[in-house]
Amino acid sequence: MQQVKKGDKVNVHYHGKLTDGSTFDSSEGREPLQFTAGSGQVIKGFDDAVIMMTIGEKKTVNIPVADAYGERNDDMVMEYPISEFPADMKPEVGMELQMGDNSGNVFPVVITAVNDETVMLDANHPLAGQDLVFDIELVSIG
Repeated sequence: MQQVKKGDKVNVHYHGKLTDGSTFDSSEGREPLQFTAGSGQVIKGFDDAVIMMTIGEKKTVNIPVADAYGERNDDMVMEYPISEFPADMKPEVGMELQMGDNSGNVFPVVITAVNDETVMLDANHPLAGQDLVFDIELVSIG
């Protein structure tokens, strides 16, 4: 039976949960996730989990913070002047935005606080600082 090795294109169905059992993502009702095993296209713990799986195999893996999205980084939380927002935009807590840096890179941020002068923006991945649990089913290799 063929096993996944580094460099194989794989298709997997998955169900991602936090350690409290709440779901944060799932491929249910969608096409399987396709990626190249061992290439870093997905988080390390997920990548490592599919190596040596066989078609049709199902497994549950616990992925620690270090092999998921890493620890939260306070340096990725920034205060931004409310006057810099477009006049027709009303910033609200929980709003997701795209920001660009001086190098032309674009990254997602979430508004975590709003006051009269400034808005707090958090560029940490929403799952940073969390241990994750994935139910994985290998659908195909190649």
